[in-house]
Amino acid sequence: MTAARNPVLPGFHPDPSICRVGDEFFVVTSTFEYFPGLPVHRSRDLVEWELIGHVVHREEQLDLSTVAASGGLFAPTIRHHDGRFFVVCTLVGGEGRQGNFVVTATDPAGPWSDPAWIEEAAGIDPSLLFDDDGRAWWCGTRLAEPGEWHDQTEVWVRELDLATMTLVGEEHVVWHGAVEGAVWAEGPHLYRLDGEVLLLASEGGTDRHHAVSAACGAGPTGPFTGSKANPLLTHRHLGGGVGVANVGHADLVDDGRGGWWATALATRRLPIGDPNADVTRADALQGRETWLVPVVFEDGWPVFAPGEGRLRAEVDVPWAEGPAAGPTMLVDDFDGLAPHPELLTVRTAVGSPRVQLGERPGHLRLHAVSGSLAELAPHAFAGFRLEQPTATLATVVEVPDAAPPGMLAGLALRLSEHRHLTFGVRARGSGRVVELVLHVDGEDWVLGRAEVPGGRVGLVLEIDGFAAIARLEHDERRIDVGSADLSPLSPSTGGGTGFAGVVGGAFAIGAPGTDEHGAAGAAWADFDLLSLVHTAEPA
Repeated sequence: MTAARNPVLPGFHPDPSICRVGDEFFVVTSTFEYFPGLPVHRSRDLVEWELIGHVVHREEQLDLSTVAASGGLFAPTIRHHDGRFFVVCTLVGGEGRQGNFVVTATDPAGPWSDPAWIEEAAGIDPSLLFDDDGRAWWCGTRLAEPGEWHDQTEVWVRELDLATMTLVGEEHVVWHGAVEGAVWAEGPHLYRLDGEVLLLASEGGTDRHHAVSAACGAGPTGPFTGSKANPLLTHRHLGGGVGVANVGHADLVDDGRGGWWATALATRRLPIGDPNADVTRADALQGRETWLVPVVFEDGWPVFAPGEGRLRAEVDVPWAEGPAAGPTMLVDDFDGLAPHPELLTVRTAVGSPRVQLGERPGHLRLHAVSGSLAELAPHAFAGFRLEQPTATLATVVEVPDAAPPGMLAGLALRLSEHRHLTFGVRARGSGRVVELVLHVDGEDWVLGRAEVPGGRVGLVLEIDGFAAIARLEHDERRIDVGSADLSPLSPSTGGGTGFAGVVGGAFAIGAPGTDEHGAAGAAWADFDLLSLVHTAEPA
């Protein structure tokens, strides 16, 4: 027996959906404005998980170039049918094509198809049921019109013709939530079990009142009757001091060995501010993560975390063998032919040279394509998800002497365009100025500054919960530049842009094409290393 360590997918991995094919399990999660989008993780034992690819892996597949923070790719569902994997998802916001779509692949590692847009599929959070009779059913959620209360939503179901990827037949509204007055019934999934259809849906919003409920009907179109035990899984009754909150958005899977499991999202919470204040915790920088929950069925209904009713830090998987993985060390020295598979960029920019491997051997070259990380634009940024509350983010950066005056390159901790921390290097003649700046809702707060000679500069951010210490390394000297309170980067304090967690990485910003010769693309910086080393708990 091996214990799976929760969260099984640490860091920003929200809205998990899971399916099993043979002896393998596959999970896909939301990525919002980041690219590549919708990572696919595989496991053979629910304990060890491996990133095998991304559903959105070509910038031409979807236009994310104008998507605001926490817009973009919402709540995918992954299913397998007749030799093909299906992922359904919603693209929200931006100036490009929006709405619900389907992509398919015979290999979950890719390549995945271009999207088939599903006309007449309103709302968000789609899912698929491949029923026993071969028919496919689409379900999703949307605002009820007119609603009986503010933000009342409804779950609706309609048949999907797989040959034409169009909705056919009559639409059926099947659910408004388990609790009167509950908002945002989301993440609905349908399952055919023992001759009946189980509807699983969350409600209460994806914040403190998130909760998982269930209903049962004779078929995909209902009518559905809710479980008398609803909600079946939530932490909303545990109070503001609980260490894990926002529990919801569950998806069920059988393990092929007689057991049942669920993936769900949840957020770790860390102490913040005055310990005697009414609110003593805030969402950790990791944001909403993927957790594993054991499930049993009693009288036809799922029981989540039987005997406890809440998420655990460790979950025993009776048939798994081998130790669970510990905290990760993500390192790219840029000597390979491709960047690290975990690296994310911000939005898409077809044809842009913003992130280039190989222009200078052994380096990642970032061409500045935006003037500021506060812009709603694609950025020259490449980063890793911050997976644990304590971590060390480091790089070695070289900014050319002829860089434009406004150019800045270095490390960033990014929650959104509204909130981020930069630790960057500016060229000033033959020397360099290193600045630590916290950007919060349009204002820049300079937290530290140092000057060093030109050349390569090592930058390090030591992160411990909501605290960070910035250090530079140059010619065997180590200089403490400043410290930062990272609590403004908590998704729960992030000004309504908290669907994602913090991503830490390398960036370059400035005014491209403004060097002394007016040459296009002159604003660039070279990075010799990017590493993010995690430990499990804050010190």
